[in-house]
Amino acid sequence: MTRVLVVTNDFPPRQGGIQTFVAALLDRLPAEDLVVLASTSPGAAEHDETLPYRVVRLPTSVLLPTRGAARAAQHLAREHRADTVVFGAAAPLGLLAPGLRRAGVRRLVGITHGHETGWVALPGARQLLQRIASGLDVLTFISQYTHDRLAPAVGARTTMTQLSPGVDVEVFHPGVEGAGVRAEHGLGDAPVVVCVSRLVPRKGQDVLVEGWPQVLARHPRARLLLVGGGPSEGRLRRAVADAGLGDSVVLTGGVPAARLPAYYAAGDVFAMPCRTRRGGLDVEGLGMVFLEAAACGLPVVAGTSGGAPEAVQDGVTGRVVDPRSPSAVAAAVADLLDDPARARAMGGAGRAWVEQRWSWTTIARDLTRLLAAQPRA
Repeated sequence: MTRVLVVTNDFPPRQGGIQTFVAALLDRLPAEDLVVLASTSPGAAEHDETLPYRVVRLPTSVLLPTRGAARAAQHLAREHRADTVVFGAAAPLGLLAPGLRRAGVRRLVGITHGHETGWVALPGARQLLQRIASGLDVLTFISQYTHDRLAPAVGARTTMTQLSPGVDVEVFHPGVEGAGVRAEHGLGDAPVVVCVSRLVPRKGQDVLVEGWPQVLARHPRARLLLVGGGPSEGRLRRAVADAGLGDSVVLTGGVPAARLPAYYAAGDVFAMPCRTRRGGLDVEGLGMVFLEAAACGLPVVAGTSGGAPEAVQDGVTGRVVDPRSPSAVAAAVADLLDDPARARAMGGAGRAWVEQRWSWTTIARDLTRLLAAQPRA
């Protein structure tokens, strides 16, 4: 039996990809052996009442490796008799590792999510990550790309193991009904290209909009459905209006997570031409939306940023294209709309691949093995 303490700043009800990843991992662990130390956020008390495991919240909106957090973590580790501690994000909370080891914890695991690849490009942050790695038994990575960026900095300081996010294949599946979303947004029976993501420059919605007239030239009835909110929303709406695309491009704004499967299901093709920005500091670690779309039976068009190509089997489950080229993106999308049978075959291959490689059942087995392994000598 492994008793686990999870120390995390990223935890629901606060929303975000890391929060979702951490919560989904914990749902796969025995509740009686688990306790969580987290920051607080609006609605936290009500949320925690629904969980089968204990959550202790510190009265701060950002959990940092302070003396107070160190004392709280060590106290909770002793009280819970935890032999393993998992840091929901290794940086910076992994700095608490040495004190927890002195408190009797035998195994310390730090999870990385992709943004750490930017840390290793900055001298001070790189040294901090090296210090964190030195106190851990395991540092996880989500993709081969993130491993290859982190490994030179981490060196032999710790063991690196892949632990990627997973897809709930019972929630994201080809049988999800998308007709309601089509009706809500006036899409009718038109061919629909859908993009589900935050509206930020890295995700490439601006490239989709710029290339959209080329898709319309081949498929005049096609519609582009941009799902999500974010700082680029105003700029994208202006670009759509300026290009006279208001009749064929729909921006939905933010959508509750529970409705996202239906938005995927409203599409015929999924596209997110993500690109690396800021000299490699702003990069896609993996791209779970590609896998969620594939789980729903959609072919996907992805950009080349970071680990995104690892979420697509190019030519089998979709296409990987140059995200800097609106013409290349538009051609890949239009080609799939040209050949619905090929698009459906890619979607079917994507669904099978997600079930085999990326389902939470597979990821849960990886996590169980990771927590059960012996600590470093």
